[in-house]
Amino acid sequence: MEQKTRVLVWNEFRHERENEEVRRIYPDGLHKAIGASFDERFEVSYATLDEPEHGLTEERLAQTDVLIWWGHCAHDDVDDRIVLRVRDRVWQGMGLIVLHSGHFSKVFKLLMGTSCDLKWREAGEKERVWVISPGHPIAEGIGEYFEIPHEEMYGEHFDIPEPDQLVFASWFEGGELFRSGCCFNRGQGKIFYFRPGHETFPTYYQDEVRRIIANAALWAAPTKREKPAYGNAKPLETIRSTVQGGV
Repeated sequence: MEQKTRVLVWNEFRHERENEEVRRIYPDGLHKAIGASFDERFEVSYATLDEPEHGLTEERLAQTDVLIWWGHCAHDDVDDRIVLRVRDRVWQGMGLIVLHSGHFSKVFKLLMGTSCDLKWREAGEKERVWVISPGHPIAEGIGEYFEIPHEEMYGEHFDIPEPDQLVFASWFEGGELFRSGCCFNRGQGKIFYFRPGHETFPTYYQDEVRRIIANAALWAAPTKREKPAYGNAKPLETIRSTVQGGV
C-alpha cells in the first residue's frame, strides 16, 4: 500500500473564538475546513497557536510531509524559536503551503527574505482566479479560470522574490491584479503561496479551492531521494596535477 502524505494544518484559531461572524462561517475552525480538502491519499492532523510550542514540536514536524499555514491576527505571537524550527524543516525537505494572510507570517517572510507587503481592501468583491501554468500539477482539474463570489482584495505590488513558477493570477472586481499562486524552492523543500481564504468568507468550502490545496500538498511533499552531502569532499577521480598556492 502506498504511504499516505502526512499533512499538518496549522491555524491561529483566534478569530473563530473571538469573532461571532467567523465562528458562524467556520464553527469548527478554519483548520478543520481546510483539512476537509484532503481525501484518502492523505493523513491529516491539526495544530493551533495556543498549544504548547504552537503544536509544532520537533517530533511533530519530523513526522510531517507538508505543513499548511493559516495566520492573520497573531503573527507576532509565534515564537521565533518555532519559526526557525519550521524553516529548518523546509530546508530539509518538508513542504510548506502558506494561505491568504499567512504572507505576513514570520515563517513566510523569513523564507522569502522580503517584506511580503501588498495592497488590500475588504469589500467582499468578486475574484477571478486565472490559471497561468495549465500544465502544472497544482492546476490539475481546474479550468481556464474560476471565480470566488466574495473575497478580500490583495493587489500588486506584492513584495516577494520572483516566483520559481507562477501558477495562478487573480483579477478583482475593483480592477486590481495579484500573483495568487506562487511556487518557490528553498533548500530541499517546496513552498506554495495561495492567496484566497479570508476568514469572513466561506472560501474554504469551494471545490476549486479545496482541489488546489490538495494538489499543492501532493506537489510539495518531500521526494524520496537522499539529502545532498555538504562540506569537504574527497575527489571522485585521481587528481594528477595540482596548482600550488592561490590567487
